[in-house]
Amino acid sequence: MFGKRGTPQSGGAAPKTFGSGGGPSAPKPKPAEPASPAQEPAEAKTPAKEKPAPTKKVAPPAVDAVAPDKKPISSEKKEKLDEIKVNVFNDLMEAVDLSELSALTPDQVRDEINDMVSEIISMRGLVLSMQEQQLVIEDICNDVLGLGPIEPLLARDDIADLMVNGPDVVYIEVNGKMEKTPIKFRDQAQLMNICQRIVSAVGRRVDEASPICDARLADGSRVNVIAPPLAIDGTALTIRKFKKDKLTLENLLQFGSITPELKTVMEVISAIRLNTLISGGTGSGKTTLLNCMTGHIDPAERIITCEDSAELQLQQPHVVRLETRPPNLEGKGEISMRDLVKNCLRMRPERIIVGEVRGPEAFDLLQAMNTGHDGSMGTIHANNPREAISRVENMIMMGGYNLPSKAMREQISGAVNVIVQASRLRDGSRKITHLTEVIGMEGDIITLQDLCVYEIEGEDANGKLVGRHKFSGLRPSFWDKAKYYGLERKLAEALNQNG
Repeated sequence: MFGKRGTPQSGGAAPKTFGSGGGPSAPKPKPAEPASPAQEPAEAKTPAKEKPAPTKKVAPPAVDAVAPDKKPISSEKKEKLDEIKVNVFNDLMEAVDLSELSALTPDQVRDEINDMVSEIISMRGLVLSMQEQQLVIEDICNDVLGLGPIEPLLARDDIADLMVNGPDVVYIEVNGKMEKTPIKFRDQAQLMNICQRIVSAVGRRVDEASPICDARLADGSRVNVIAPPLAIDGTALTIRKFKKDKLTLENLLQFGSITPELKTVMEVISAIRLNTLISGGTGSGKTTLLNCMTGHIDPAERIITCEDSAELQLQQPHVVRLETRPPNLEGKGEISMRDLVKNCLRMRPERIIVGEVRGPEAFDLLQAMNTGHDGSMGTIHANNPREAISRVENMIMMGGYNLPSKAMREQISGAVNVIVQASRLRDGSRKITHLTEVIGMEGDIITLQDLCVYEIEGEDANGKLVGRHKFSGLRPSFWDKAKYYGLERKLAEALNQNG
């Protein structure tokens, strides 16, 4: 399947190597340290062209760090396995025709690599247990096809964030708490190769000339890379992971983030086409909440999403997804969020969803909300609903609009109907802390009205905060709109149970 293969000798080198063309080339000198080439994408579609670097002793990859159910492996064993993996990987690269790998599916490649590695281990006369051999095979497969040592972490569904602070330090966030893992990369070069593989999949690049890059994984997980010389201690890779199962408001109810009554009110808000801002700090779950609320949009509506990095996972059939583009090395070709929002107004949208409002596009979104695109939504960084309004004002001014403050606030109060505040509490839990509607203007001030507030009452013996969602009992100003859509009874039942 892979073309001609050399027979690994005791030194680990094959007598001949076969490159992408399949023909013989000059003999290789010594086995080389495995490095995931930057040219190889996640599905090994491009042949490797770089010569591996000379072999050297490297730090253990801690291949068992994410398998708590398996028997722990000692430090000596880890070091031995790492050296074995280096030599076996070198033999594999010399015996395999990588051009033929690109014609196979990832599953077929894994099967072939599995067979080849088992054969190399046998020919080298290596004595490994079944667990150790499987760990070596998995690590090599992850180097060739996946994202190296962090591939097992990405497979875990309980991790919210993955943070690589240089080749030797990897943190994860589980259940709202930071944990340091024993996972390590071989060196800075391997880490940069993994980053290149991620960003090249979405047509971007990261290097010394362009050391900052935003990208995404195939499942939509958000990726940020910042490389040396800006990152002093080695490349910093941050991944905001998405769960495999798309969350709904029902899931948020199970997590305790909302109550059944609040869930009902939020469903009504989404269904009756209220313009909504989802406010919150970093890591508070704004994008997740936006995804959940879009689940109650009528499937017949045409939705256009604008994002810096495509993360939203809408369930409706008629969705057009737009994504910004950074400038090239010459500083040209940039497509900003404002460009996308302006353009989508010409695409006959019924709702416009902006992944994150962070600049002058705020004014264009407000214009859209005021001109018939009811039910539009967006997220914004703010710590409370009042601060969210202030941030919108600031972002409009960033666009250079010389509007009087009163005119600007009238624009905001006329466009935004509801602000949903998401917060991450000090115990790591995420809650909807405010459901606030925008009433209008009193003089020069925008009037807000809290429909529901989360009140903290204390904490239990395990340090978890205890609180409850308390409704104000006030009749919402969007009552008539709920009646227009025939949902006033559903809204009344939710409010009366808390009034």
